[in-house]
Amino acid sequence: MSAALNETNIFAPEFGADPFGFYQKALSSDPVLYLPGMDTWLVTGSEYVNDICRQPEIYSSDISVLLAGTHADSPKVKSILDKGWPQLQVLLMSDPPSHSRYRRLVGLAFSAPRVNAIEDTIRDISLNLLRKQPLGSLWDFIRDYAVPLPVTMIANQLGFTSSEAEKVRKWTEAFTDRLGGMIDEERSVECAEIVVDFQHAMKTKIDERRSRSYDDLLGDLVSAASEGDEPLSDAEILSVIQQLTVAGNETSTNTMAEGIKLFIENPDQWKLLREQPELIKNATEEILRLASPVAGIWRIVTQDTVLNGHVVPAGAKVMVRFAAASRDPEIFENPDKFDIERPNAKAHFAFGRGIHTCLGNMLARKEIMVALEHLSQSFETLELAIPKSELIYSPNIMLRGLKSLPIIAK
Repeated sequence: MSAALNETNIFAPEFGADPFGFYQKALSSDPVLYLPGMDTWLVTGSEYVNDICRQPEIYSSDISVLLAGTHADSPKVKSILDKGWPQLQVLLMSDPPSHSRYRRLVGLAFSAPRVNAIEDTIRDISLNLLRKQPLGSLWDFIRDYAVPLPVTMIANQLGFTSSEAEKVRKWTEAFTDRLGGMIDEERSVECAEIVVDFQHAMKTKIDERRSRSYDDLLGDLVSAASEGDEPLSDAEILSVIQQLTVAGNETSTNTMAEGIKLFIENPDQWKLLREQPELIKNATEEILRLASPVAGIWRIVTQDTVLNGHVVPAGAKVMVRFAAASRDPEIFENPDKFDIERPNAKAHFAFGRGIHTCLGNMLARKEIMVALEHLSQSFETLELAIPKSELIYSPNIMLRGLKSLPIIAK
């Protein structure tokens, strides 16, 4: 095992920008690596990622303390959050049996009929955005397309108009910053204020849907019912929406942006996609594999256990690295190559594994496929408008994504 690997700071911006050389070294030397400086076990190997995700009784998702952020105990932050509703441990941060109830109820809002009903909205938003981009013009793909597409869609499903989508984006950024745990106290205070603003705005929308039926995703959450389960409370719905806006906005934005970057770096693959649009579905899976927008997730060990010969004690922090497992050479031949014809691209870990597999995976795939369809029909070539070295990734231990992507599409 290389000493240099042991000393890696996974919170460093340079790690977030380009972790892939590290992943391959870790995968080949020790896919279960202890980082003493961070008192964290970093798991990169697909076999062990699978094992962890399929044993929630040993590897708990109750990581609320870790996700609360460095400044969670700040009196100012707490006093602000006290003006809203409690942020509960739902979906991402819950274990069975409570997780099972949440998944049954929330899953009703992400059924195939609901996703199919949303598709026309996604298509309309996409086409409207692309009409604003003349051939050969310089534009920021993230600002002008990858952000407004999922944000406008989710805003619509939460009862807000397209003109209010920026408000939803502001909320999402605050949730994401708190989730990443890499912000200073000033930003932590600002995020707390935004969270409370979100809660009060959403409570109004929830009350409207409790008074009468609405045909949207929020309406599905409010009316969700399954035999033997208590309906979701207001606080639970607010906490669910907070997680879903990150999963439904930030990760979709990051995946689409990384996908376009991959096509720019591999113009032969863009040409192939335009010539064979039937590859869009598989191209989506290959983008998800390499982008892995949820790069990793924390788990807490509930009992002494063994991973790859290492004794991992109860109470230990484990960082499960989905982005590394999706590039494991044990599963993927030439794993760092972007190949939209890859036969097993769908074997990626982008949506996690086990009981915490992303509920919104059908919706995310739909957004990416629509984007690829419309973009490949609209533009013959894609070019990066700035040197690759100037691209910057947002600092976030869990979510990996570019801040901007200036391009010229012809």
